[in-house]
Amino acid sequence: MKYFKQALLGLIIFSSTSSFAQSNYEKSMQAMMKGDFKTAVTQLEKADTKTPDNAKILQMLGYSYFQNGEYEKCIATYSRLIGIKPTEVSAYYYRGKARLNIANDPKESLNTMRENFYIAAIRDFTKAIEITGDEDTQMLQNRGLAYKDYAIFKSYKSKKKDEKAACVALFNNSIADFQKVLTVQPIRKDIIDWITYDKAQITSLK
Repeated sequence: MKYFKQALLGLIIFSSTSSFAQSNYEKSMQAMMKGDFKTAVTQLEKADTKTPDNAKILQMLGYSYFQNGEYEKCIATYSRLIGIKPTEVSAYYYRGKARLNIANDPKESLNTMRENFYIAAIRDFTKAIEITGDEDTQMLQNRGLAYKDYAIFKSYKSKKKDEKAACVALFNNSIADFQKVLTVQPIRKDIIDWITYDKAQITSLK
């Protein structure tokens, strides 16, 4: 994934200039390169304790939490990173994905809280798009999915006309994002299929 690869390159450069606990840092880097994110978390948590509010450590720790499926910790860590570095695109991207994963898994979130996670995820992807620009297909795709999933969630309990209209608006937002992706990547069958799905759902709500 390009945002992590960009971050990792920066972290490798950073490793030669930092004076914080090199042993923890080097062990975490080695673990991440091997895909061993549990070990990475252990080492990065130690490094975070020794050098709190270090943007590079938080970036790696947030990503490692995400890969471990520890989404609440991922969100909290990326929120700390955004407080330090408010234009860090990867923080909004992975925080948004973590929030969307929680929203889509009822076991991870009380039903009454799921809507808040959907809304927060959409906001994260929107902020990332503001930073990167409208041609970032990765962000547009993920926001389109978030709109779609949120619309599906709301449609289950939509009975009144205005409630159905709100769902239709969300599905239309999803379609708009997917269509922007197609302007850059016109042969994306998955995107075409999602648009078809959104349109079918809109029809079912009328």
